[in-house]
Amino acid sequence: MLREMPREIKQDMQDYLPKYYADSKIVQHLLVQESDEIMEYHKKVRDLLNQFFVETATWGLSRWEAICGIPVLESKPEDQRRSLIKSKLRGSGTVTVPVIKSVVDSFENGQIDVQENFEKYEVVITFIGTRGIPANLDDVKAAVREIVPAHLGINYQFTYLRWEELDEAKLTWEQLEAMNKNWNQLEVWKPKKGV
Repeated sequence: MLREMPREIKQDMQDYLPKYYADSKIVQHLLVQESDEIMEYHKKVRDLLNQFFVETATWGLSRWEAICGIPVLESKPEDQRRSLIKSKLRGSGTVTVPVIKSVVDSFENGQIDVQENFEKYEVVITFIGTRGIPANLDDVKAAVREIVPAHLGINYQFTYLRWEELDEAKLTWEQLEAMNKNWNQLEVWKPKKGV
């Protein structure tokens, strides 16, 4: 029995052949084999094109890292490698608050608020997208330190559950205990209003 191939490829290939080949088992078998090769070729071309974009690169991430001057760490998760590459690509030019935001936003859970503290010669970066300390904080610190001028300090701040938020959730102690959260889980929990 012949394998089925995608109808549009089979139809396209048969359209180029004389009509008397339509009933030939040999020709049909050849069409199946050739369509497999064409599909494999298209798959490889798509995979190659994916390597030209940081968001879709897989085996090409090491090339991107080499271009950006980043040490290749294949053991690191791909999403963290992508974030570091994007931060390098975004972090060129004059350093402004939007540039710092753009660099840190390229990281997972990198939604931040940036304040300039002129009296203390520092930049205050507060993580507001996720609570607690992001998993790839060391990468974020390295990327920010690379773009922020050396004479400025960098102060990182993290958000946690505030008592006001817990009060607004209107939970009883029994309801809170029923959630079975340990202290570390509770301090990064975001209550829904009116829960």
